[in-house]
Amino acid sequence: MESLSQRFMQNPLFAQVYEHLWRPTFTRLFSFGGTATEDYDRALQAYLCRPGERLVLDVACGPGNYTRRIADGLTGDGRCIGIDYSAPMLTQAARTNTTEKTGYVRGDAHAMPFADNTFDTVTCLAALYLIPDPLPVLDELARVTKPGGEVIIFTSVVTRVSALPGVREAAGATGYRIFDRHEIVDGLRNAGLDDVEQTITGQGQYVIGVKP
Repeated sequence: MESLSQRFMQNPLFAQVYEHLWRPTFTRLFSFGGTATEDYDRALQAYLCRPGERLVLDVACGPGNYTRRIADGLTGDGRCIGIDYSAPMLTQAARTNTTEKTGYVRGDAHAMPFADNTFDTVTCLAALYLIPDPLPVLDELARVTKPGGEVIIFTSVVTRVSALPGVREAAGATGYRIFDRHEIVDGLRNAGLDDVEQTITGQGQYVIGVKP
């Protein structure tokens, strides 16, 4: 049975709202209107958008906001590929966030149609908490990353606020998962990544790992 969030993701109208309203403002929501998460996200975007001839995969890319931003900084044969399960999201991405350095693929993050050791950087930003059975996805992120490449995740994390009685249960009823503090870190390490670093800001976490 599909969750409420999954049904929204399959709605063409929501795909437009998600692109123009939710996706750009999610960092402020994670900091309850503050700037801590937004500041980190801005620095991360600058890092991801740096010039270079890299192959980047944006997992659960939605309408392609981040896919295009990353692609805009790439040079030479550099490309950023977005993958998402939602056809309406990809339709919106193709309509508004397509350039010569972007590409979009419909696929399941649990079994992505890419060979092992393909991408220099693999991102999953503000999406893992909506994917059913998300922890096996971490193995896929690591699988398609080249040796020496990096996996970068932004997702939810339990905090004093979300640990209050009933909060996680209410969120889970909508299809939104709040991860324990060590779930993503341990998951990436178990997938074989080294130098896994976690930064908790607001109600979210940024986790970065390197494939040896």
